[in-house]
Parts: sequence; C-alpha cells; structure tokens
Amino acid sequence: MNDTSLAVTASARVRQLIDLTRALTRRLSDELAAFEAQRPQDVAAGLAQTQDLANRYRRESAQLKADPSGLAHAPVADRTALIKATEAFEAILNRHARAVEAARIISEGLVRTLAAEIRSQSGVPNAYGATGQATPTDGSAVAFSRSA
Repeated sequence: MNDTSLAVTASARVRQLIDLTRALTRRLSDELAAFEAQRPQDVAAGLAQTQDLANRYRRESAQLKADPSGLAHAPVADRTALIKATEAFEAILNRHARAVEAARIISEGLVRTLAAEIRSQSGVPNAYGATGQATPTDGSAVAFSRSA
C-alpha cells in the first residue's frame, strides 16, 4: 500500500470515529437534558440506541488502543477533529454520569422511605406466640437491593 492510499484509509477511519463519537455525544446530551428536565422516563425510549452506540464506541476505542498506528497516516486536521470530538464526549459523559448517579440515589431513597413506612404500619412481625401458633401478618413485603 502506498502512502496516499494509507492516508486515504486513515482519514476515512478517523472520520468514521469522529461521526461515531459525535453521535454518541448527541445521544448522551439529549439524555442529560431529559434528566435535567426531571423527565428520566424520556430516556427509556432511546436506551437501546444509546447502548448500541456505546458498544460500537467501546469496540472502536479498543481497536484504536490496540493498534494506534492505523491513524498515524491521517491528516493532522482529522486527528485534531477527533481529539476535539473526544474531549466534548468526555465532558458530556462526566455530566451524564453525575445525573444518572443522582437519579439512582433519589430512587434508592424513595424505596427506603416506602419500605420504612410499610414496616412502621405493618405492626408485629411474623413470630410465634405463647401457644406456639404463628401470629398473623398482612403478607406484604418490600425488598431493597443495593446492587440493582
């Protein structure tokens, strides 16, 4: 392969990475706007698309990390554009991660509060009485998992 064809191939590869990075940045930006507008339910509709873009980005990044020499022949302007697109992606990714973490904390707090309220109203827990018979309960249960 001559230098010209290497440069063309590398340039096309860099533009492909730029397009993917910008598409994922737009998706995360839209999701962040939904979180900031207190409408996390709006994120669910595009979750599959976001996951697909994120998986593609992860694969492409791993390939680039494994063999960065493929981009060495790309024009400086293309490589600079990729760096800028990546910086914008990382900035929105950090903001997105904070919003998701805040939503998780709020959700867990709501579950804990509801569980505590139900526990306080349920009365005596299921136990054996003096006659050896189990005391009746309302049969409701709430589970909380930190790993969910």
